[in-house]
This record gives sequence, structure tokens and C-alpha cells, in this order.
Amino acid sequence: MTAITIKDQEYRDFCRFLEAQCGIVLGDSKQYLVRSRLSPLVSRFSLSSLSELLQVVISGRNRELRVAAVDAMTTNETLWFRDSYPYAVLGDKILPELAANKRPIKIWSSASSSGQEPYSIAMTVLETQNRRPGMIAGGVQITATDISQTMLDTCRAGIYDNLALSRGLSPDRRRVFFENNGDGRMKVNDKVKRMVSFRPQNLKDSYALLGKFDVIFCRNVLIYFSPEMKGKVLNQMAASLNPGGYLLLGASESLTGLTDKFEMIRCNPGIIYKLK
Repeated sequence: MTAITIKDQEYRDFCRFLEAQCGIVLGDSKQYLVRSRLSPLVSRFSLSSLSELLQVVISGRNRELRVAAVDAMTTNETLWFRDSYPYAVLGDKILPELAANKRPIKIWSSASSSGQEPYSIAMTVLETQNRRPGMIAGGVQITATDISQTMLDTCRAGIYDNLALSRGLSPDRRRVFFENNGDGRMKVNDKVKRMVSFRPQNLKDSYALLGKFDVIFCRNVLIYFSPEMKGKVLNQMAASLNPGGYLLLGASESLTGLTDKFEMIRCNPGIIYKLK
């Protein structure tokens, strides 16, 4: 029987390691999360206990295990069209405004998770183009990033089971934007898929190689970071936006006390931020 308990000191050491690797702050009460996420790796890497796994991860002796541990801790399922208002604002306000510039519109989904956010953005663009043909003359390019290679592989495949599809996706959108994968699952169709390019990105690192964007989705990511890390990420995102670019945060997130580079714009419903 594999021991899956962890001592307080081991937990604290792992928390420091995780924050140093990717900025995520676990806090004092998330031992259960570490146990549930990392326990499967104990047998996969032929270790005797969770304690041994944490020691090997923190020591850096096994790079493959270290990557797998960070991957396990940063892997999250998400919803289609989460909170709905960001996509309504994108289609009704942001895209028409940016389209007037007659150049390609570049959108960054900065924590693409299992792909629902960037594909929801792509579907919103396609729906907007259908409603207003010819408006977006320059086209739209969507870059989606995540720290987790496992998640990026899931994103690129674009194949989802019924449970994943039931979270926020209307029957109409399912019919228009998906095709049968032949195994009971559904696959994002090519017109959606070809709009999105996926690449690895740790939000702790420089974003310079990604280029500049007109819109950045950074939704439900900052909640995992320390105040210092939040400020760093937001200021780097400000530097990654074209003049007049927009930042969309999660419904429970705000910029207060973290950066002065954006003005808040109240939409009905929801709030978005515009680069000053």
C-alpha cells in the first residue's frame, strides 16, 4: 500500500517549489489537492510513497517527474463560453471596434486549459462574421497558451466527451461547430480549429516571443498567483497589447492595487479593461 500522507514541512517545501516554477500559490489548506493530483505519479514513477515523490521532485533529480508534477498541478478542466458575457462583449463591441482598423485582429488566450476558451473565442468570431459579413476584413488570429503540455495536446486534438460538451455548449453550437469523432466523442471542426494556434507559455516568463495582441483573455488565472506575481503578469500583458487593446479577466478578479496601465470599462453585464 502506497503511503499518500504528507508532512507539513514536505507540503510547505513543495508549495515553495511550485510557486518558483510557475507562480501558483497553494496556501495552507490545499494538501488534499497535492495528494489527489500527485498520488497517481507515485506508481507511474515506481516510487514508494508520496513523501519520496515530493523529495525527488524538489531535488530536481528527475526532470521527467518534475515536469509531470507541475503538469498535474496546473491541469484544469474548464467550461465553454464561461460566464458568457466576455464572448458577448467580444462579438458586439470589441471585434467591430477593432475591425475598423482594417488589419488582422490578434487575440491571446493566455491559459487555454483544455481548449474551451480559445475555441469559444473562435466560435464567437465565426458567429460575428456570419452576422456581419465582410466586417472583419483583416481576419482574426488566435494564439492559445498553457504551461501544461498535457493540456496543449488535448487542445490540439480538439476531441471532447459528452460530459465536457455539456458544460456551457448549446445544442446549436454543438451542431454547427463540431463533428462526430466516431467513438461517441465530438471533435471541433476544421473551420474552428484552423483559427487557433497552440504553444507552451509559462506566465512567469517573458511574453516577447508571442508578439503583440489586440485582446488578451487572462481569465481565472490570477487567482492562483501572489500579489507580486499578479502585478508582474498584468504589467507584462500591458506591454504585450497594441494601443487601445483590451484585457478580459475572470468574473471574480480585479486590477485594484496591482497595475495602473488600464482603464476599467463597465459593460452590461461585466467589466473589461482597456490599455491606457
